[in-house]
Amino acid sequence: MLVYVASLSKLTMPSPRNPLSPLVSWSANGDESTMDSIVVPDSVGATRSPSLPESYRSIHFAPGASFFRKMLAFAGPGYLVAVGYMDPGNWATDLGAGSRFGYTLLSAVLISSLMAIFLQALSAKLGIATGRDLAQACREHYSYRTSVVLWILCEIAIVACDLAEVLGSAVALKLLFGLPLLAGVLLTGLDVLLVLGLQGRGFRVLETLVVTLILTIAACFAYEIFFARPLWLEAAHGFLPALGMFRNREMLYLAVGILGATVMPHNLYLHSSIVQTRAFAEDAKGKREAVLFATLDSTLALGLSLFINAAILVLGAAAFHQRGLTSVAEIGQAYTLLTPVLGASLASTLFAAALLCSGQNSTLTGTLAGQIVMEGFIDFRLKPWQRRLVTRSLAIVPAAIVIGIMGEGRATALLILSQVVLSFQLPFAVIPLIQFTGDRRKMGEFTNGPMTIALGWAMAAAIIVLNAALLSLIFAGS
Repeated sequence: MLVYVASLSKLTMPSPRNPLSPLVSWSANGDESTMDSIVVPDSVGATRSPSLPESYRSIHFAPGASFFRKMLAFAGPGYLVAVGYMDPGNWATDLGAGSRFGYTLLSAVLISSLMAIFLQALSAKLGIATGRDLAQACREHYSYRTSVVLWILCEIAIVACDLAEVLGSAVALKLLFGLPLLAGVLLTGLDVLLVLGLQGRGFRVLETLVVTLILTIAACFAYEIFFARPLWLEAAHGFLPALGMFRNREMLYLAVGILGATVMPHNLYLHSSIVQTRAFAEDAKGKREAVLFATLDSTLALGLSLFINAAILVLGAAAFHQRGLTSVAEIGQAYTLLTPVLGASLASTLFAAALLCSGQNSTLTGTLAGQIVMEGFIDFRLKPWQRRLVTRSLAIVPAAIVIGIMGEGRATALLILSQVVLSFQLPFAVIPLIQFTGDRRKMGEFTNGPMTIALGWAMAAAIIVLNAALLSLIFAGS
């Protein structure tokens, strides 16, 4: 894996001032102020601005390269997407589920991850086959009013996700350095500068940092699990669905939270955009190859996120539930208890360090998603630093207000609530994705087959049913 990370940063990246394809035209001077003037002809001869113009088709590879080198060239977008599946919101829901119900809700983690793998593959295929991200496709297909509504709903999802990421990073800073939570929330605003600096050095550098942080998180949890000594047979049984969750409001609330924390709606927009950073051949053969490698990339990356999510829940079950500590739902409480419970001196410190890596990783991709949906849905384009400032402000301001009003003790409850909000937003991204990838007029030979279409609609229906079941339990007061 370390060889893989090193390889990411060594692959050649041609300057965006040199076109990679005759289908792409750039502004004359190629500087940042005019990056948004890139235009791409579509099938009917009209022009459009691509998604993330400063990184569009910026990662090149030789057409005759080996399978392994092509796999490395396409590797990266899946890992940027995967960080959204292991953000601090996942920590709150997975820890709460593990300490309260043991290994039972591992099935929710597994099912959510499989749904994520399927949906992200469709998202990548949409971006490659049509040259449009999901937000752009929505703007072209629906009326302006509908597009604005979908944009607002997506922004709500991004704010909910960013709220979790900002709070998670702030909690980690408090645990590691004693920094007040409100100060930590404000400090996370500096990630805007980090994203700008990294993306200015090339999209590949940003991807390499993300992969490195993911590996750090995985290593921290491997250490924790080693000392936690889970009951592996019970954990294996936990991957089997538990029908009892539909009769238990608290269990269903956590299960829907796990779904919302795992299948992120804005990640569907993000993935369909960032796969277009690869300079694949734009004929049918090149697109088929790109779909293959993009799907392989996202499947491997989301497999790693499944391991991390399951590890968080298993840690909660093994460290707390098995020892009768069934009320450990607060991240700060888990941090305090881990070292004495596990008898490992670094357990608490590594837990907080992994949380900080998770929060910072997720904020990097959250700013990109905010840029993509703003440009895609309403074609509103700003300079990169202005776009990122707006996106980050939409997360920091609500988090600061909530912490200021409700206090630091409500941070974990807010994390879980944010994930449930994400789950309710999910159908508004999933339904257009399934609709578009099943439309032959848009996808051509890449149109989903009947089985894929049926499975996609079944997933959308399952998400809606789970949300409806949760609402009925809440209003019934059971």
